[in-house]
Amino acid sequence: MIPIRDTIPHKNTPYVVYGIIALNALVFFYQVGMGQGELHGFFQHYGVLPARYNRPEIWAQLGVFRQLVPFVSSMFLHGGVLHILGNMWILWIFGDNVEDWFGHTGFLVFYLACGVASGLLHLMFNWGSTLPTVGASGAIAGVMGAYFLLYPTARVVTLLPIFFFFTFVELPAVVFLGFWFLLQLLSGTAALGQAGAGGIAWWAHIGGFVVGALVVFLLGGAKPRRPSKTRPTMKPLWDKVDEYW
Repeated sequence: MIPIRDTIPHKNTPYVVYGIIALNALVFFYQVGMGQGELHGFFQHYGVLPARYNRPEIWAQLGVFRQLVPFVSSMFLHGGVLHILGNMWILWIFGDNVEDWFGHTGFLVFYLACGVASGLLHLMFNWGSTLPTVGASGAIAGVMGAYFLLYPTARVVTLLPIFFFFTFVELPAVVFLGFWFLLQLLSGTAALGQAGAGGIAWWAHIGGFVVGALVVFLLGGAKPRRPSKTRPTMKPLWDKVDEYW
């Protein structure tokens, strides 16, 4: 399932979402100019590398600050074009409404906190792994978790593959995001004990989503917020053509 957009317009300009997307893009363009060896070292230094946290001599050599920096810096690194495009697209869809609810400063603190929490959970489930983890998906999963509680009745216009065809459907946010979380949970559980295999950081996604939802719940946002005015649906736009190769 590929989300296209939600049906709730933002009330205020999401400056923080725009800034995060711009910063991620700038860092990615910086990465593009690196050679393969230099990029590998860059990820080793600024990505979350679980193996560096279980060795006292590394803590003594680098110090506490340099050991903690990757939990923030890793959120702005990506492993490829599809990686950054996918993450920034999800943030673009769901981030504006969550920023509306938190406010600009609150949203920035929330976003970073979800990213750090997701990195810590990934570390717990991949203790000793020598593969650096990069990407904003943990923080963005926190945004999705917040949206799940705040706007469950919102509609998410979704590109849905049906065998060899694609069709557009509108799914309630609670269904789309609930299904996404279930996939992460099942995949994360199946990957337990295979930390050295690389791939997707499932537990970072799970941790970010849970933390995002928990923060909203604790702040009293568990009651669904539904603006009175929503964007028009896409149904009229696709009445004539509703399947694609």
